[in-house]
Amino acid sequence: MVILGIDPGSITTGYAFLDASGTDFRVLSYGVIHAPASGALEDRLLKIVTKLEELVEQFRPQALAMEGVFFAKNPKSALVLGHIRGAILVACRKRGMTYNEYPPRLVKQSITGDGSASKEHVANMVFARLGIEPGDLPLDASDALAIALTHATPAPLAVALKGKIPARKKKKPSVQQWKDLIEKMGGSVQ
Repeated sequence: MVILGIDPGSITTGYAFLDASGTDFRVLSYGVIHAPASGALEDRLLKIVTKLEELVEQFRPQALAMEGVFFAKNPKSALVLGHIRGAILVACRKRGMTYNEYPPRLVKQSITGDGSASKEHVANMVFARLGIEPGDLPLDASDALAIALTHATPAPLAVALKGKIPARKKKKPSVQQWKDLIEKMGGSVQ
């Protein structure tokens, strides 16, 4: 199965195509797509998606694995990233790819064993696991390789437990908790 790993960005989007056959992996291609920061959002979207579509036609992946949503401090940045992610997802789904997303912490845990590892540590581990010579590769590209590799090698415990753990039921707040919250926010309750 060919997996497309994506580290989405509004200026630099990392991509990686990984051919996974069991525990054997072959890197087909990886790199970054640059969209000028000075361009309008719709022009950046067009550039990223057009280049990605060319690569998808060349490598014909069956699966898309993308970095999951993160919580940005800047709402505008989060919104722009949402547009990029959505455009990529639509382009890939039109071609019949399955879709999975992985939070950055899970990718780091999967690749290095440490969910708070640095991007450089992740890159070094990806290079070692895939037999790639380290070079002046942008971290967005090594992140995309890490995302594809995470998709290709799910954690054994996660696979074993998938569907086995019942969802936790959330406790509904009591009337008193609602009253306390309203009063805390400056309201009054009768």
